[in-house]
Amino acid sequence: MSLDSRARAETAPRPPLADRTAPESTGGPRAFVRDLALGIRFAVGGGREGWTRTLLTAVGVGLGVALLLGAASVPHLLQHREDRSVARSAEGQFSGKKVERSDSTVLQRDLPTDFRDATVSGRVLRAEGAHPTLPPGLKKIPADGEMAVSPALRKLLDSSDGALLKERFGEYRVTETIGDAGLTHPRELYYYAGSDALTPAKGGHRVADFGYQEPAEPLDPMLIVLTVLICVVLLTPVIIFIGTAVRFGGDRRDRRLAALRLVGADAHSVRRIAAGEALCGALLGLALGGLFFLGVRELIGTLEGWKISAFPSDVVPVPGLAVLVLLAVPVTSVLVTLISLRAVSIEPLGVVRSTKPRKRRVWWRVAMPLLGLGILLAAGRVGGDMAPPVFAIGAGATLTLVGLAALLPWLVEASVSRLRGGGPVPWQLATRRLQLSSGTAARAVSGITVAVAGAIALQMLFVAMHDDFNQMTDNDPARAKLVVKADVGDGDLAERMIGEFRTTKGVKNVIATTTSYVVRPGKLERGEDFRPLTELTVGTCANLRELARIGSCRDGDTYVVHTGNKRMNAWVDKSARPGKPVDLSVDSWDDPGKRHVPWTLPADSRTVKARPDPGGELHDGIYATPGAVDMSKMADASTTAMIQVDPGTRDAEEYIRNTAAHLDPFLDVMTLRAVERDKQYATIQTGLQIGAMATMALIAASMLVSMIEQLRERKRLLAALTAFGTRRASMAWSILWQTAIPVAIGLTLAVAGGLGLGYVMTRMIQKSVTDWWLFAPLTAAGAVLVAVVTVLSLPPLWRMMRPDGLRTE
Repeated sequence: MSLDSRARAETAPRPPLADRTAPESTGGPRAFVRDLALGIRFAVGGGREGWTRTLLTAVGVGLGVALLLGAASVPHLLQHREDRSVARSAEGQFSGKKVERSDSTVLQRDLPTDFRDATVSGRVLRAEGAHPTLPPGLKKIPADGEMAVSPALRKLLDSSDGALLKERFGEYRVTETIGDAGLTHPRELYYYAGSDALTPAKGGHRVADFGYQEPAEPLDPMLIVLTVLICVVLLTPVIIFIGTAVRFGGDRRDRRLAALRLVGADAHSVRRIAAGEALCGALLGLALGGLFFLGVRELIGTLEGWKISAFPSDVVPVPGLAVLVLLAVPVTSVLVTLISLRAVSIEPLGVVRSTKPRKRRVWWRVAMPLLGLGILLAAGRVGGDMAPPVFAIGAGATLTLVGLAALLPWLVEASVSRLRGGGPVPWQLATRRLQLSSGTAARAVSGITVAVAGAIALQMLFVAMHDDFNQMTDNDPARAKLVVKADVGDGDLAERMIGEFRTTKGVKNVIATTTSYVVRPGKLERGEDFRPLTELTVGTCANLRELARIGSCRDGDTYVVHTGNKRMNAWVDKSARPGKPVDLSVDSWDDPGKRHVPWTLPADSRTVKARPDPGGELHDGIYATPGAVDMSKMADASTTAMIQVDPGTRDAEEYIRNTAAHLDPFLDVMTLRAVERDKQYATIQTGLQIGAMATMALIAASMLVSMIEQLRERKRLLAALTAFGTRRASMAWSILWQTAIPVAIGLTLAVAGGLGLGYVMTRMIQKSVTDWWLFAPLTAAGAVLVAVVTVLSLPPLWRMMRPDGLRTE
């Protein structure tokens, strides 16, 4: 080769820089995948700044993924709890099937008790043979005087707080701990006690096996509507936040994309590269979300002070829902990035977003919530036996809430664009920043806007259906708070109950009576299908005065009591005839040939009117004082004590329950309440409270992460302002105003949207709105949450205002 040719070869021009570094233009799936991979490389290879941006995105996505996985675990959690509850249910208790005694049968009786604000469930067992059937979680049937307890109950009994409860179970000694298979959740208070005193006469029934499943009680259609709305309200902010988190780092990303355009990449490639960066954060967020989920799953049964408890093995996402989450999050990250960059012109010398942004279109943002409300209105009304339109409710509510989130950026932009200069320095800094990038601020508060709007709608729905599931009773807890009942008619027991309870700490008064039914003796009269019967109530004069307006009274007096219902009064008069006999024997009701126990109602018995007892019931029939009738001859009688509690005595109810347990462990103790709550309704309300706490915690964390990301993006600007003498207080107030203005607009939108959605949902269940001011506490809570997040963002602000933030490489 000649020297000239060598020189020409060495000095031949190299390909342009763009040809050596730029990705190939456009092109098919391979180019799409290649650009995504290049974006992932930029995300993990961008040094400290790149990793910080990626980790912030991952943390934000991870929080949302953890909550979504938790929601996807609810079906399995409920099913596993139901399975364990069924496995320990007694077969013969509800089926009505007669069980013959055998070597494996067991007598059992449910004997729950209350302790302060908790229910201690449990059973008394008695083996009838050498090889008794065992409920799950037990190694053997407890012997007489022994007790097996759940770990939570053992911990309570061993603590100082459980001293009164331990006294109640004083006759039993704990010999075994119930295994997980016999408990519905780790913190359940449950026990099995052994007692040789348990007999069929004491309420025990024979079982040959455990595992009887009761027929499922269908869920009320209104509760289905409520459940669907709860799912939408709790999960929509999570999805919106995930979509917001993948857009962190917008300003720095735009400069990097402009540099790629400078070296020759086309517009389509740089958008796909940006999507690859977001995809990297989303994939890392999936991993972090899985770790968050596993960590919370291990802790959920040990949280003290929270009414949340579950076995970790129960908290398993439904496979289909888990796969949906794992696929939806990465796809969402790519789509959100590509869509957000469609309105951005990325050129080699910069990004158009740095100047005045393109005006947002409002028509589709308004159409979404209107379409959602239209779907709900077209779905019809819920009532009767027809299944509610679940899909329409879910789609309509989701469109409405997502539409509010989409409308918020336009409202913020339109509002701040009308603000002009003037005012204090913090206000000027805040308004100018919002005018330059209102979309970022709006996205940061979109989650709380949706959450508050949904909470308003839910609260309106709860209030509208409150009376259907929270019934006012006729109980008068002021006259008697507890009712103690024994299924035996024993005058001595009645006297002991009166004496023991009256001397119990915290008792103001005791109403004790013994009751049974009596029948008119003799043959049936014309037109009668069976002999008339009525109730016989025996008690002291003081006790009878609590049940009827008897006037003067002394031991030995008897009364005929009417309730005011003419038909019932006539029925009572057929058997309660002064001077005529009645039959105290229950055996003679259906067979006149059996043993009779006659007793003559005194001729001087006065007719009086009944008054409601503390439970709100009226008792007619025959009232007698102890000196008038031999209570030992009353067949199938029961003894009842209604106890008035001193509200000023702490744990008065627990002392009374302890006294009842010492009198007879098989006494039933019931609490009279002014309001009775439906169990399904109460369960859904508890679930809402738990979900709302988790969602609000996520929103707070998301706002904090978003605010830190915005501050990080403006790190050089903050440092420059500090170098020019801007006070820290002014910067802090500017941050507050930058948050407060979008929040005020967002909360106003949330109130309007929430009231609209709540009105439509209330109309759907054929109810009316009873309180239009429910939004006040909810909006206040949202404002407080924003204030707390702003305060938490101040320490990062101080660090970013240091002069060394002006350094560059």
